[in-house]
Amino acid sequence: MRILLTNDDGINAPGFAVLEEIAATLSDDIWVVAPAEEQSGAGHSLTLTAPLRLRELGERRYSVTGTPTDAVMMGINRVMKDNPPDLLLSGVNRGANLAEDVTYSGTVSAAMEGALAGVPSIALSQTYGPDARGDDVPFSAAREWGGRVLEKLRDYRFPPRTLVNINFPARTPDEVRGIRTVSQGMRDYGRLQIIENRDPRGYPYYWFGLGPMVGTPEHSTDLEAIEDGYIAVSPLHLDMTHHESLKALGAIFD
Repeated sequence: MRILLTNDDGINAPGFAVLEEIAATLSDDIWVVAPAEEQSGAGHSLTLTAPLRLRELGERRYSVTGTPTDAVMMGINRVMKDNPPDLLLSGVNRGANLAEDVTYSGTVSAAMEGALAGVPSIALSQTYGPDARGDDVPFSAAREWGGRVLEKLRDYRFPPRTLVNINFPARTPDEVRGIRTVSQGMRDYGRLQIIENRDPRGYPYYWFGLGPMVGTPEHSTDLEAIEDGYIAVSPLHLDMTHHESLKALGAIFD
């Protein structure tokens, strides 16, 4: 099985090294095409106004000066155009990608791009607690459970334009209670913080941050599963049509 690896934290991120360990349990035909620098929050953005640089760092290992979507496009359509991947893995992200996070996440968007290209694609993210900072985020749950979760998905037949989003709880491996297949949740919109300060020249600047979690986890959602100490496995699809509204809108415009 040929596997393409990418992420949004950058090719040198600690979580990406964990992803490489996980992938090695599935295959020895591993290809890496990942952003050269961190691209967290890039979503499904595509670079159109600047050139991309593709750098070969070693055998089957490349960095791209662009977004996760850029990296996947370069990986599938340039680096691996004659030998397309059988599977795309994106992650392991530093931090959860739950509920509405998936709309901002470069990790999930990389898997979206793989799905659009017809490649079975999986995003993996490691939740962490309030005391974890920077490279001190522990990836032990993802490291110990990642291969087991992916092995169970080996024979899964991905419907067209779908992907699987996996989140690991902020617990030690022996504290993980198991795996739940759950739907995407939705939080109250209350996490955003806008931090204001001044640069050395006296000009104001602003920095987006995340405030305390304001959650409304429903039964059987990714939010609830993670809170309960389970690995959350959620199938997502790229058809954003709200089908229940088609008839109502049709009555207005027809």
